[in-house]
Amino acid sequence: MTRVRENAVVELLKLAPTADELAGRFAAAGHRLYLVGGSVRDALLGRAGSGGDLDFTTDARPEQVQKILRGWADRQWDTGIAFGTIGAVRRGQTVEITTFRADRYDRESRNPEVAFGDTVESDLLRRDFTVNAMAVQLPERKFVDPHDGLAALAARVLDTPAAPEDSFADDPLRMLRAARFVSQLGFSVAPRVRAAMTAMAPEITRITAERVQAELNKLITGAHPRAGIELLVDTGLADHVLPEVPAMRLATDEHMQHKDVYTHSLVVMEQAISREEPGRPDLVLRMAALLHDIGKPKTRKLEKDGRVSFHHHEVVGAKMTRARLRALRYSKATIDEVSRLVYLHLRFHGYGTGEWTDSAVRRYVTDAGPLLDRLHKLVRSDCTTRNRRRASALQRSYDSLEERIAALRAQEELDAIRPDLDGNEIMRILGIPPGPLVGKAYKHMLALRMERGPISHEEAETELRTWYAAQPPH
Repeated sequence: MTRVRENAVVELLKLAPTADELAGRFAAAGHRLYLVGGSVRDALLGRAGSGGDLDFTTDARPEQVQKILRGWADRQWDTGIAFGTIGAVRRGQTVEITTFRADRYDRESRNPEVAFGDTVESDLLRRDFTVNAMAVQLPERKFVDPHDGLAALAARVLDTPAAPEDSFADDPLRMLRAARFVSQLGFSVAPRVRAAMTAMAPEITRITAERVQAELNKLITGAHPRAGIELLVDTGLADHVLPEVPAMRLATDEHMQHKDVYTHSLVVMEQAISREEPGRPDLVLRMAALLHDIGKPKTRKLEKDGRVSFHHHEVVGAKMTRARLRALRYSKATIDEVSRLVYLHLRFHGYGTGEWTDSAVRRYVTDAGPLLDRLHKLVRSDCTTRNRRRASALQRSYDSLEERIAALRAQEELDAIRPDLDGNEIMRILGIPPGPLVGKAYKHMLALRMERGPISHEEAETELRTWYAAQPPH
């Protein structure tokens, strides 16, 4: 532990001169200053110097902090002053300084009754986990660790400074934060923390959808999202924030003919992650991989021959995905992209060994649009069979589809398929004004383009006039 502390001090030196300069100003004003939270944890993990924000705590009240920062900070703000926090930037480094807190919670919501404390020990006691409840006294660089956070860090275990039941009752969001840290840091949770999360899972409903979404995003884009999701499911938290995921834990039918959809989905997500660009976690791809089969429980049917079917589960799943992401207040763009991938993930299986026409290939590309690269990754990841021959056949089949897409793209500008006549040309040729008929004509010409590929302007005009002559009198 002594060696760890020494190494951490070396890492913390990389934070100078910002931390040292700030500590000097607080000391000159007669106040104590401590580096706390993730900055200390990450230094101990050897992750310091990554350019992240620095969090400090102090005995100085907010108004005193503002005075100390004047003339030093390039810019400061007080949007968190009601909670005792003042933010500032110095030479591109963001710092947040919060007065010692000794909050109480009303336990009906997660809103604290803000109360300032007088000691760093009381401040650390109110923090979420012991690995985040360590401080470094500045400028002395003395460790303050009243809750054995360093030992927990060495064991890679999440525990709470206070009793977990009290901590989670104060702020149920901490239960989701536990799962998030499991994903981000690869930690496990202490047995008493897991027990409290299980017993108190319904308390998460006190938290707003926006806050839940923010934690889920960090969990899903973490380094170990499967572990985080498994913790949510095993403790029952997922029943309240992503109930469609635990619902995929289907019992194997009596003929042992289908796999556990929940486990399959976790494997698909891991395989999709392996196809990401290094260092660029893709929330949309990961979410689509996790949710791509959520329609199976609702569509599960035992056929007369003993097989289990899930007809149209991609359609049902896309609707369920859209509803869940809306409930979690995701952006329209994210909802559209994830649900679209869920809807399209099964389309490829009609390709067989290359039976699709060029028209079908064009539709596949056009329907995927800008999601095509993600769809490629999702479909390839959706193969989890242990039958090597079948797995190889599926991958070869998709190789064939991608080769055909590349060939058509080279010939036809496949990514921007448009009818051979646009709306203005349709109105000019037919002598009609803007209106629904123009839209119908446009759709007909687009379908023709999909079916036949590019045609000459003369052919397009002939086809348009032929279609128009067959329409009911206007």
